[in-house]
Amino acid sequence: MDQTFDYIIVGAGSAGCVLANRLSADGKHSVLLLEAGGSDRNILIAMPTALSYPMASKTYNWGYDSDPEPYVDDRRITCPCGKGLGGTSSINGMVYVRGHACDFDEWAALGAKGWGYADCLPYFKRSETWQGGEDDYRGGSGPLGVSGGNNMTRNPLYQAFIDAGVEAGYPHTKDYNGECGEGFGQMHMTVSGGVRESTSRAYLRPAMKRRNLTVLKHVLVDRLMLDGKRATGVSGTHKGKPIHIHASKEVILSAGSIASPMILQRSGIGPCALLQRLGIPVEHELAGVGQNLQDHLEVYFQFHCRQPVSLNSKLNLFSKFWIGARWFFFKSGLGATNHFESCAFIRSRAGLKSPDIQYHFLPAAMRYDGTPSIKGHGFQVHVGPNKPKSRGRIEITSPDPNAHPSILFNYLQHEDDIAAWRQCIRLTREIISQPVMDAYRGAELQPGLEIQSDDEIDGWVRENVESAYHPCGTARMGQADDPNVVVDTECRVRGLEGVRVVDASVFPTVPYGNINAPTIMVAEKAADAILGKAPLSPIAAPSWIDPNWQTQQRLGAPVAGELKAQASPESTS
Repeated sequence: MDQTFDYIIVGAGSAGCVLANRLSADGKHSVLLLEAGGSDRNILIAMPTALSYPMASKTYNWGYDSDPEPYVDDRRITCPCGKGLGGTSSINGMVYVRGHACDFDEWAALGAKGWGYADCLPYFKRSETWQGGEDDYRGGSGPLGVSGGNNMTRNPLYQAFIDAGVEAGYPHTKDYNGECGEGFGQMHMTVSGGVRESTSRAYLRPAMKRRNLTVLKHVLVDRLMLDGKRATGVSGTHKGKPIHIHASKEVILSAGSIASPMILQRSGIGPCALLQRLGIPVEHELAGVGQNLQDHLEVYFQFHCRQPVSLNSKLNLFSKFWIGARWFFFKSGLGATNHFESCAFIRSRAGLKSPDIQYHFLPAAMRYDGTPSIKGHGFQVHVGPNKPKSRGRIEITSPDPNAHPSILFNYLQHEDDIAAWRQCIRLTREIISQPVMDAYRGAELQPGLEIQSDDEIDGWVRENVESAYHPCGTARMGQADDPNVVVDTECRVRGLEGVRVVDASVFPTVPYGNINAPTIMVAEKAADAILGKAPLSPIAAPSWIDPNWQTQQRLGAPVAGELKAQASPESTS
């Protein structure tokens, strides 16, 4: 294949599908979307409750592992990465978390000017159709359908978890993606009409009928083609056969936080020492390519449940059959949810302006593959500090595009991250020990009450912590005077023409939650920059911050009898 397109997008994932839709919308530009994987038309991708199956599949997951991580007992940590249309949005847990307003103001303060919360909010809104309709924060007519769960009122454990948080003195939030991003409340998911709402389904499929959009699967992009300091196209293989494709305007790398820096490095763009070690000619030295790698960690806090109300009774083959049948015919029931229907974001200590611990609550005690981890009933919370200070890196190990990279997160390298985990474990125990949980809370299965001292907590965390699958930051956005910056505030690679990176690689820092929603937002905003459009007008919507954040860790316990009546805190700018 030796053709020319106006725009070549590499990677049909959370960002690439958005770009393919937006860049082809006016019909004026020829757009080529390249994807290394294949189709996403699979019932196990479409059915929300089956989320563990595509994640475990080599067909849809590149299956990367980290190098031995020196600060977590030299364990290799699994690092999934989506392969196929929709990318990781086709295999993730479908949790929709935009991030706290402070996260994006932090981006702007670190050099990503024009990416503060007020600048990003209109693009979050543009991307979304929220089940509750449009307001100052939520979108009502965007491609991406976002909903709450369908089991909140059926399973009392969801509400009990929320009530426990309020009883412990934390805020209740009616919408953590809206005004109040701190507290306990209902979790949101990228599920629409009972079906997984990947970016392939939401953005790409409606655009594929356009004559100016070409989608080519099973293309492994090796490197950029360069003419001096300008990218002119890409080279790689299509089903094993060499291809060279030219771009008259731009090449946009949207292959994700792992693959995008790998393509740059194989193209001779990156740290000089790495390229020279691998015998790759240095075309353009950029020290930050592959650096600044960040991720979230989590553990499963598991408890026996004293009442037979958990989902453990639904994990047998007979129940799964009926759940699957109801979903197949009606797109409803337990098959139409990811089961993470209540959640929390809290501050671990006074002096923090925004939350640094995230909770996903699950009314079952189970393994990630969907099998029970105990006999009888149980529940668990997935929890971890979400503003890590440790930083890692990604490096190619060979010029061969089929070779897996060297991935080193350096989890728990920073002392503050270790201290944050100690507080996380203790605060979680306190929340679950609230009186509202007495009717349900049985024995603590893990960590187990024998884990108490700092050293015991540190050791247990090192042995049990896992990635929450939110890698980002490996082609950081910022200002030209920062030597570690890879792209400018319009996602253009510094010092080169005709090439951008648009995916979670460009995040300066990891937001406080799951990263699919902010990745979609980045692509929406970058699409306007690529097309030369003026950015959408900022929205100066207020974001609630505890007025006493400097001196208190939480609001304080409510007056007896007011638990059910406590509403979201009043707004303050």
